[in-house]
Amino acid sequence: MLDLLLSSHGICLFMFVSAFGLMIFGFPVAFTLAGTGIAFAALGSALGVFPWPMLATTNGRIVALLLNETLLAVPLFVFMGVVLERSKIAENLLLTMGQLFGGLRGGLGISVVLVGALLAASTGIVGATVVTMGLISLPAMLKANYDKPLAAGVICASGTLAQLIPPSTVLILLGMTLQNADTQANLRLGRFGGATISITDLFSAALLPGLVMVLLYIGWLLFKAATDPASCPALVMSAEERRTLGTRVLKAMLPPLLLIVVVLGSILGGLATATESAALGALGAVLLAVAMGQFSFAMLRQVAHSTLVISTMIFAILLGATVFTLVFRGLGGEDVVIDLITLLPGGQVTAVIFVLSLIFLLGFIIDTFEIIFIVVPIFGPVLIMLGTDPIWLGVAMAIVLQTSYLTPPFGFAIFYLQGVGRGIEIETIYRGVIPFTLIQLTAVAVIWAFPELATWLPKVLF
Repeated sequence: MLDLLLSSHGICLFMFVSAFGLMIFGFPVAFTLAGTGIAFAALGSALGVFPWPMLATTNGRIVALLLNETLLAVPLFVFMGVVLERSKIAENLLLTMGQLFGGLRGGLGISVVLVGALLAASTGIVGATVVTMGLISLPAMLKANYDKPLAAGVICASGTLAQLIPPSTVLILLGMTLQNADTQANLRLGRFGGATISITDLFSAALLPGLVMVLLYIGWLLFKAATDPASCPALVMSAEERRTLGTRVLKAMLPPLLLIVVVLGSILGGLATATESAALGALGAVLLAVAMGQFSFAMLRQVAHSTLVISTMIFAILLGATVFTLVFRGLGGEDVVIDLITLLPGGQVTAVIFVLSLIFLLGFIIDTFEIIFIVVPIFGPVLIMLGTDPIWLGVAMAIVLQTSYLTPPFGFAIFYLQGVGRGIEIETIYRGVIPFTLIQLTAVAVIWAFPELATWLPKVLF
């Protein structure tokens, strides 16, 4: 037994458990990953199961990450999203779309879902979307006598669409990590053609599943309106509001639609890479802020600071995960994962269910970016080696990762809404997000039954 624990396989399993244990106790994720990697590299070297000089290659890997042009899209999209949050575009959308559908039972909730989808396609930031909708939509829904858990659930779930619908920082990081996993899988299979997946593929692949998610949300609201009308009553509007509604909706929708066309159109049309389209989006967001009279250098300073904080957090976790993954592989972790997966009955199907279930469970305790940088490099190559389409796998992972924003106790969308939703207790929000978490898992079942929803558009476009 002792020999097994001191073997490379035993040490890498203990390393995996130790890292998650430290994160659960609240240690900073980036330092936990890097520190655990270095500590277990030293232990493995002392026991003769890890080649210590292998750790020196970390420097080259970090430099390669910092020089990776694709990763430039992350701060650019974050910048774009923060500018749109500060330029009142989201506020105008929510107010007018709420009145457009508010005359129907459940219409105000439907408008929140549609605005969440539009903001997702133009910002890609969950926190900004949930906070904005919480500040504006929640008071309106409570004033209209909406059921509190339903109102809270709709706002949180609609905000998480920013994680699935491109342009999404999650899709960029997931796509980059899957590229590396695909390359590793090809090398182990003796193929030397490199990765067969790109960020652009993943962006286009996530579009239809994102629309499916929107329809599932709306379907739930229509079901609630039919079976429990008192939970989502219609909104009362004045004659003047109804008369000017069309003009106001057009004015509110035009700016984000223009930005969506510029960003997604340039990517899907093959005119720009994800990084180039992110630069276009950042510039377009600034121009929209200027056109709406919301631009100032004080605002630009605040936006730059928020972008720096968010981007630094993402890159710090990425660098820490790089050290962790390198040591895990050096200890033979890949062989452990392959042995574990091949021992599962049912082959590829069971393996995919196992990994997606692991991602879902980890979403209860750690953040989306941490899951991407830890789980995907370890399990991704094995699933691809078993024949799983990397594009479909990326979309399925993105949907399951989306649930991490809604699952207690550490669902960030829950905390965002609680921070701005006065009069809403956290238990109420927990009850509200449960149906939408189940809807998100249903979306995984839908693309499992109809994989063409994720694979058809990339094949047509590219």
